[in-house]
Amino acid sequence: MLKLDAELNKDIIVELKKPLGKLYPDFEDAIDEIKSSEFLISVGDATFENLTKNEIYPNIGIIDNLIQRKNHTHEIIRANHILKADNPAGYITDDLWETIGKALELSNSGECYVIEVNGEEDLAVLPCIIMANPETVILYGQPNEGLVLLKAGDLVNKAKKLINGFIKE
Repeated sequence: MLKLDAELNKDIIVELKKPLGKLYPDFEDAIDEIKSSEFLISVGDATFENLTKNEIYPNIGIIDNLIQRKNHTHEIIRANHILKADNPAGYITDDLWETIGKALELSNSGECYVIEVNGEEDLAVLPCIIMANPETVILYGQPNEGLVLLKAGDLVNKAKKLINGFIKE
């Protein structure tokens, strides 16, 4: 299990607060690029909700039923496959790594898989970048700024460097 410590990992926290990819202040401006992606992962409830409102269903959606720390319930999740993972805030657990890996294997069928995280999904972007096919498009919300879109292959080294700075427990 990896932990992000507020005191010991200040530099990493500063890096994680910056967008890891292209920032779109308006979700609608990214729709064409999103639709052109061959494999799509979304991290975060607001991102997942924006996608489904536009009838776009990611191959993998990772949610924790919270938007900016407030409870959120999705009215409709169009996924027959819901996986569960435990991941407290500030951690990347082995359970989360394994569940993302399982979803990546299973989602090759073309169906949408949702990973429902008990805890917090924010840091799931990093394992997704490392484990996904380099051409995978990953989306996540940048609080109060917009949508971040990135291609996994462009950030593998950066994601590994960030994760290497976490504390192993």
